[in-house]
Amino acid sequence: MLNATTYVTAQKGIGGTIRNRYEDFYVEEIPEIIPEGEGPNVYVWIEKLGRTTLDVVLDIARDLHISRKRMGFAGMKDKKAITRQWICIANMDSEEQFKQVENLDIYKTDFLKVVRGRKKLRMGQLKGNKFRILIKDLDDIRESADIANEVLAELEVKGVPNYFGWQRFGKPRTITHLVGEALVENDLEKAVNTYIGNPQSDEGEDNRMARQAYDDGNLEESLNLMGKSMRYEKMMVKELIRDSKKGELTDKSYMNALHALPKPLQRMFVHAYQSYLFNEAVSKRVEMGINRYVEGDIVIDAEEHIVRDKTPEEIQEMIDNFEASPTCPLFGTKVPFAGGEVGEMEENILKNYNITKADFEVPKMPRLGSHGLRRSMRFQVWDASAKATDDGVLCEFSINKGSYATAVLREIMKNEVV
Repeated sequence: MLNATTYVTAQKGIGGTIRNRYEDFYVEEIPEIIPEGEGPNVYVWIEKLGRTTLDVVLDIARDLHISRKRMGFAGMKDKKAITRQWICIANMDSEEQFKQVENLDIYKTDFLKVVRGRKKLRMGQLKGNKFRILIKDLDDIRESADIANEVLAELEVKGVPNYFGWQRFGKPRTITHLVGEALVENDLEKAVNTYIGNPQSDEGEDNRMARQAYDDGNLEESLNLMGKSMRYEKMMVKELIRDSKKGELTDKSYMNALHALPKPLQRMFVHAYQSYLFNEAVSKRVEMGINRYVEGDIVIDAEEHIVRDKTPEEIQEMIDNFEASPTCPLFGTKVPFAGGEVGEMEENILKNYNITKADFEVPKMPRLGSHGLRRSMRFQVWDASAKATDDGVLCEFSINKGSYATAVLREIMKNEVV
């Protein structure tokens, strides 16, 4: 996992591969809100294959001829997987509108339920996610299943390092955090150029040609070469072409190009850079003990409130029971550093990247800046098991919202998990 270097289990990795087929990776949302069956909003329980949540949402908005702002979902789900989650469409009062939703035909997306609900669905309104993942290409499937069960049992006691997975940064084209880094540097042109241009060897030839044309300054040619997978790059280049007809491109032009993107994607850039730095902080903090209180730690409880007025012994007991966990910073303008050796480690990360907390203000696009926050450096895994099958080891487990299944698999496989 990007910028993640530390393991908490000592067993040898079983190796293997995942996502040989999208069907081998199943994710199901554990919802916080269950639609009641009446109300002005329409909820759709979708099953999608090989698509991002945002792609499906944009397709639904397009086919209903409504603003994407009326669409809500609790969390982004993997693209390279079969996933199930709720999508909410706000203010669809009439029976005719309900029928319109039922009759939609969205690419690689099934509507399993369509029901009415009173409340709108917001990001983060889920309890967690259930996973069923098949690990293939193993030397000894039965031995691998035994090792996987040992690792899972240990993780259920200690917790899992709360690393951000590759989905946060993009794969194979891992540039989201680099766009965020450019924004933190307050360089809008670099941010846009990193996203649209910058061809890489592990993507298709057509995409590379389109990106190279952009780097060469040929905006129209770049746009013409872009295929379906470059949906967001097209949005940006169209904006740049429009501005280029008025004269030389300026910071305002690059700002307009970024604003052409859906807001969740705009916000993802700085978040990805924060995540990149967070992974480094987690690696260093885990080395001090994943389930051990270290003096100076900022500890949060299950409701993400800072734990105060407790003795070190009481805090340790809360950590042992998963009632609380130490945190690491998602760096931002107002995020506090921990104390003692933990705080020194956190401050040194920013120094090594030659940045400060103030840089996360992103003055030219302050809406994309971040105050930062403290995030748990571990997460809980439950209902965890592994069993040998004819094709490999099938792992099943549930984890907290906002955490990555690949962080669990990383401990089992001890190799790059994508």
